[in-house]
Amino acid sequence: MLYKGLRLAARAAPKLALCNATPALRQLPLQFQHVRTYADQVIKVPQMAESISEGTLKQWNKKVGDYVEQDEEIATIETDKIDVAVNAPEAGTIKEFLVNEEDTVTVGQDIVRLELGGAPKEGGAEKPAASESKEAAPKDSAPAPEKAPEPKKETKPAAAPAPTPAKKETPAPKQESTPAKEAPAALGNREERRVKMNRMRLRIAERLKQSQNTAASLTTFNEVDMSGLMDFRKQYKDEILKKTGVKLGFMSAFSRACVLAMRDIPAVNASIEGPNGGDTIVYRDYVDISVAVATEKGLVTPVVRNVEAMDLVGIEKSIADMGKKARDGKLTIEDMAGGTFTISNGGVFGSLMGTPIINLPQSAVLGLHAIKERPVAVNGKVEIRPMMYLALTYDHRLLDGREAVQFLVKVKEYIEDPRKMLL
Repeated sequence: MLYKGLRLAARAAPKLALCNATPALRQLPLQFQHVRTYADQVIKVPQMAESISEGTLKQWNKKVGDYVEQDEEIATIETDKIDVAVNAPEAGTIKEFLVNEEDTVTVGQDIVRLELGGAPKEGGAEKPAASESKEAAPKDSAPAPEKAPEPKKETKPAAAPAPTPAKKETPAPKQESTPAKEAPAALGNREERRVKMNRMRLRIAERLKQSQNTAASLTTFNEVDMSGLMDFRKQYKDEILKKTGVKLGFMSAFSRACVLAMRDIPAVNASIEGPNGGDTIVYRDYVDISVAVATEKGLVTPVVRNVEAMDLVGIEKSIADMGKKARDGKLTIEDMAGGTFTISNGGVFGSLMGTPIINLPQSAVLGLHAIKERPVAVNGKVEIRPMMYLALTYDHRLLDGREAVQFLVKVKEYIEDPRKMLL
């Protein structure tokens, strides 16, 4: 028995040695895997602005497995002010999305895992696909003869239930002919759709409601004869376009008129700041005009800075550039920060009259409207003139009615006689 036990132990020793050696062999692929993961890079949510710490991942522009070049856009993050693009820091292949679309993401959060390296070879992917198709062919051809006798067996039971549905079909047309099903069709479609508001729309709603709850808003109206400005524009627009490439419009003239009127009524360019609704008036020697621009996602107000130092051509060019950036979705946080006065031109959409809402912390907003030909009294005679209604909404906490009306009258005088703006 002793010799037999020694013999069995001797036979088992090599097997135990192999069993103990296998873990070391199994660890080799893991080591290679660790080395490979060192080449992976995790892309994080980029810094957006000081006032923005989170956003909504609106859409993935790529799919898992796609190869991306350096600086190629991978995703779009929507904030309450602008859309932020997430670009690839280096070239590589997308391995994994760490968040889903419509998820809320914060600055610095991991969102994509990228495997660095060159583009994958297409030839290597075609060969296994071809081999798989060859392997699948014999598998599909083998069971084909087995399925041949089966339809014969199935045809027999199929013939038996055939008469039963024929009897059931007879009462069916009676049910369809009932007027109960035809009545809803005459009422039309009554479906409802619920769509979640995007971050920009939520921010707009919050800001507008905040303005109504904070400012003591009041609106004063006036009308302006646009004949003088239209003649001025008609006379010089071709020359300016040829010389500078800028299309002369009406916004530059209204902006310049507001700047000149603010010299006499500086409170229009001021604001209230401080705790508990504000206890300090801030007067400014510069004028930054926010221009309201309608985009697909909502209303944005890019800022044209230091308008007091510009001429009509410079103002018009700056407004056109900001409007194009807004419509193309390329505005930055800096483009919309600040602003001391706002001009909103609802006339481009055909608005005859309206009451704009103040863009806090500003104290006033000027609303422009559509130009309509109307009969007016001129020197005791009735003439047809192109007329526009002007609306100035102001914060009554800072501006009295006398100052607001005087400001709007001065703007009216400058527009009706543009030569005054040169004095």
